[in-house]
Amino acid sequence: MRRITCTLIGWLLGFSLMAQTAPTNIDSIPKKQYFTQRLAGTPIKLDGIPDEPGWNTVDWGGEFTQYQPNEGKAPSQQTKFKVLYDDKYLYFSFRCNDTAPDSVIKRMSRRDEFPGDWIEVNIDAYHDKRTAFSFSLSVSGVRGDEFISQNGNNWDTSWNPIWSGKTHLDSLGWTAEIKIPLSQLRFGNEAEKMWGLQVTRRLFRKEERSIWQYIPQNAGVWVSGFGELHGLNNVPAPKQIELAPYVVAKTETYPRQEGNPFATGSDSKLTVGMDGKVAVTSDLILDFTVNPDFGQVEADPSQVRIDGFQNFFEERRPFFIESRNIFDYQLTGSEAGDDYDSDLLFYSRRIGSSPHGRPSLGEGEYASIPQNTAILGAAKFSGKTKKGWSIGILESITQRTMAQIDDEGDRRREAVEPLTSFFVGRLQKDINAGNTVLGGIFTGVNRENNLNDRLHTGAYSGGLDFLHYWKNRTWYVRGNVVFSHVVGSAAVIANTQRAFEHLFQRPNATEVNLDLTRTSLTGTGGTVRFGKTGGKSGKLGQVFKFETGLTYRSPELELNDIGFMLTANEINHFTWAGLHYQKAFSIFRSARLNYNHWSRWDFGGPFMYQAFNTNAHANFKNNWQIGGGATWNAYVVSNNALRGGSSMRRPSGINQWLYLRSDSRKKVLANLNIQNTWGFEQTTRNRNYNLTLRLQPLDALNISLSTGYSRTWRRQDQFVQNVTYNGQLRTIVSEVDQETMRYTLRLNYNITPDLTIQYYGQPFITRPVYTNFAYVSDPLNPVFDKRFRRFAADEISLQNGRYAVDDNRDGKTDYSFGKPDFTFVQFRSNLVTRWEYKPGSEIYLVWSQGNTPDVATDPDTPINNSLFDNVFGGQARNIFLVKLTYRFLK
Repeated sequence: MRRITCTLIGWLLGFSLMAQTAPTNIDSIPKKQYFTQRLAGTPIKLDGIPDEPGWNTVDWGGEFTQYQPNEGKAPSQQTKFKVLYDDKYLYFSFRCNDTAPDSVIKRMSRRDEFPGDWIEVNIDAYHDKRTAFSFSLSVSGVRGDEFISQNGNNWDTSWNPIWSGKTHLDSLGWTAEIKIPLSQLRFGNEAEKMWGLQVTRRLFRKEERSIWQYIPQNAGVWVSGFGELHGLNNVPAPKQIELAPYVVAKTETYPRQEGNPFATGSDSKLTVGMDGKVAVTSDLILDFTVNPDFGQVEADPSQVRIDGFQNFFEERRPFFIESRNIFDYQLTGSEAGDDYDSDLLFYSRRIGSSPHGRPSLGEGEYASIPQNTAILGAAKFSGKTKKGWSIGILESITQRTMAQIDDEGDRRREAVEPLTSFFVGRLQKDINAGNTVLGGIFTGVNRENNLNDRLHTGAYSGGLDFLHYWKNRTWYVRGNVVFSHVVGSAAVIANTQRAFEHLFQRPNATEVNLDLTRTSLTGTGGTVRFGKTGGKSGKLGQVFKFETGLTYRSPELELNDIGFMLTANEINHFTWAGLHYQKAFSIFRSARLNYNHWSRWDFGGPFMYQAFNTNAHANFKNNWQIGGGATWNAYVVSNNALRGGSSMRRPSGINQWLYLRSDSRKKVLANLNIQNTWGFEQTTRNRNYNLTLRLQPLDALNISLSTGYSRTWRRQDQFVQNVTYNGQLRTIVSEVDQETMRYTLRLNYNITPDLTIQYYGQPFITRPVYTNFAYVSDPLNPVFDKRFRRFAADEISLQNGRYAVDDNRDGKTDYSFGKPDFTFVQFRSNLVTRWEYKPGSEIYLVWSQGNTPDVATDPDTPINNSLFDNVFGGQARNIFLVKLTYRFLK
């Protein structure tokens, strides 16, 4: 295996070096400069037509260069822009020439989806050459905005500043005007400012990008390559104060439950709260929310896993997704796209999650349990100083959550979630114009002590990180070290040791032992990685890139109180290498060839995992895309598969995948994904198919329908349950055949750029069926069938929904376990009408519907029939909501 790895890496290196020419030095490319003026006299009337006298006081900036597909060549259509400013606003005007104005595409969409032809401005107001503010305006008037970080490697669409833009079509093409409040930017207080500036135009019908400041694609940078904006003199520090009070009226209807005083069939509620922003300085801002409501947020997609790992859900709540890049701290991450980048020190979905406790109910008692823990308030303090310090502080308090319990009219309250404080602090320092970055993070969770048998009373984590670039930012080394410390009662810490992420009770674990007297755990983790992002390019524009590194998580590392961690007790090595063709050649606009390999050990020393991957991707000149790859899982041992039993060897196998995507410019788009996995010796099989069709019947209407089907079969090694037999742990496993089906419909209709109707609906079903039960006898045996001992027909029987096992065949039940088959059916939908009736002020009309019916498992019924025979059966839960916000700006 080592020989194969070295050979493949050597082949890629050799192929790349033979084809390379002189490197592109980004610092050798002349920086363009634009000189603006202060607006005087007649104010700008924002109508998309730059005909005010003020625009005549500044020159046009132009001479754009193609970025894609024909890098370095003149664009098909020319673009010009102007910039003005006053004490409160920054103004841009654009002239987008087009020799075929009737061909300008005026598609509309939700904010941040960047439809049709558009113009974009990137502003590095900090002038740190790492971060920038991005504003995009489509010819149809749809706005898009992003916060750019990591020198262009991260574009965060969750940033939603308040700004305005208008467009106008004429016989020469189209024009646009943008008005950006200076209060929405962050910048230093120097009298004469110099900001980084980039302007990009998209010509939709040719899928062409042209840019003002030329930056070669193989440079591996973005923000540090910007041109310069001069002339911003004596701009006063913006005194931003934004207050957005809101009121929410909500009514829920759901099935009435006879005898349950809490399930009367309907509930109504009126809620008030407030969001706000206060600019402490020109570069530091305080965000806060009091009694936040997120009723307009789209529902999470349905997910069910039977492998023991927790599900990850994306953050959708506005307060937490805005400026989240500041608090983003991965234990590690690699271009390989594996699970190494899944662990986060801060995972905001932990705040306001479902209560952890459940009340104990007697016969005839009913309980009312809130679905989510209420957030009393939250505040963020964030920004970046002119000396290169990035600061982020977040504090949130969640309410003590009580369940109401009714016993024939007598009521009591019982805590199901304690009053909790969540804290995150992040600090970074740019050195040498951002070529070196040092940083740190600290998180803390403190809970009152009324659920001390279930939750940690305190959970703390922190880390130090570094990043260093050299040779024009094409080479880098980066890394971090983290720690965690959790405290609680002996019962809670014992549960943490037994948890899926740790499993200290494993009988073959030499590196850990289960200690039932401990009241704290302290763990560490870290990563170091070295790589190349750009540099030399060959005759076809190919660039060799790579990354290699090492990451570890000690057995006691625990991040899940405020972070996200799949598993601990790992030492991982990863390597990725790629040859990227970034310029158009032959029939291709661009292409990529990649190679990966991964290795893993645990802290006891055993080798756990080895896999190799290769994949290729191509974007054709007709804008169709295709890609595929294959992974050889050469050796796999899992510490988690038996949930506290011994480590178990998993089957080796091959995973292959393919995707095909049609031209996204067309009114009909198709996207097909196919994945196929099989284990050697017919041990496992997985098939996964996903097809998405997107229709654009009107510029203002976008309809997307996707369907996904998967079927996973494991011959014998699916965990069922751990039982005790003759004083020894015995792990029951089985064959499993799991089918999953989902359909997702999305509809977006823009009445205007600020008035939209959006619909999301998803019926979902998953059905695992377990057969051929066995117990694990020799989990690390290299021969698959020798790892298990299958029960004979006279040893196991199904009795009243449970399997009874007569292991010694004496006619008596030695142990039993529940029948694990289940069918999960769910329907979720949201219909949202959103009107931004003035900048930053909105009205939401929302109808949410959800249904999770009880469904019997029938493996003989086709999965699609089981879904639609049940998903709309019974009475669903409906939520009708009206939310009004009004934003006061100063």
